Amino acid sequence: MQLDRDAAAVLEALRAANRRPWHEMTPEEARASYMAGREVSQPPPMPVAEVRDLTCPGPHGPVPLRLYRPAAAPAQGAPVLVFFHGGGWVFGNLESHDGLCRHVAERSGAVVVAVDYRLAPEHKFPAAFDDALAATQWVAGQAAALGVDAARLAVGGDSAGGNLAAAVCLHARDHGGPRIAWQMLLYPATDMAMDSGSHRSHGEGHGLTTASMRWFGDHYLNHADEAADWRASPLRAASVVGLPPAYVLTASHDPLRDEGEAYARRLVEAGIPVCQWRVPGQIHGFLPQGKLMAASAPALDRLAAALRLALA
Repeated sequence: MQLDRDAAAVLEALRAANRRPWHEMTPEEARASYMAGREVSQPPPMPVAEVRDLTCPGPHGPVPLRLYRPAAAPAQGAPVLVFFHGGGWVFGNLESHDGLCRHVAERSGAVVVAVDYRLAPEHKFPAAFDDALAATQWVAGQAAALGVDAARLAVGGDSAGGNLAAAVCLHARDHGGPRIAWQMLLYPATDMAMDSGSHRSHGEGHGLTTASMRWFGDHYLNHADEAADWRASPLRAASVVGLPPAYVLTASHDPLRDEGEAYARRLVEAGIPVCQWRVPGQIHGFLPQGKLMAASAPALDRLAAALRLALA
């Protein structure tokens, strides 16, 4: 399968700029480089009816949140998606995925609450998971005050955020809630082993590399044994029975492709309704890059339609 034309152009531009890979940078350098990339790749913000910055209590202090209310959402009882950004647990924030969250909210009619969880290496595993869980519990508990319906609560995220969303669903199943109606896993990281076939076939030359994924893991985990923990590697959970229905998006030229699809297969084998879409010709991280990737907006529209249907 050939690369999408825009994806190929982005990769060529990175090569021409001689940008160092993430694993050759410090976390601070990687954060600055990532946000500089967002400046040139994120499309102009889609208008929504309300954007509000909030905080919720976390295990080690307040967790920043951003609520997006679309014009079509009712003042009370709106469906809600709690969203966790990608960035390898090392970078990313509310600004890096502002465009994605606006797009999904406006096109789906659901309120989106984005979560600015703590980052590694300053805050090691399971800090990001703990904040993601705390935010999900808070949104469910504050549903009436936020004007959302706790019975129509979904979680989602891209890459490391997809990892957190899957892990939050596993915890909620085993610890009495909150009840999660749907999970949206976008090219998720599901296994810290990083030894799947797509790591071997697409672990170099396609933007995200296996070496950088190992760098992310080294910064996030305290020690190698934590890779077996389901909060870090949801694919290694003893059972996925009883989890919410899922939408799993993967990209054809992504080293994380196979582990995301392996997780989708486990869900299907456990009797969980799953929609799994491998986006042809695409690379990891294309969804927020609508200014450079023509495939981004239609893909986000498709995700928003699936969210609207799932929470109807």
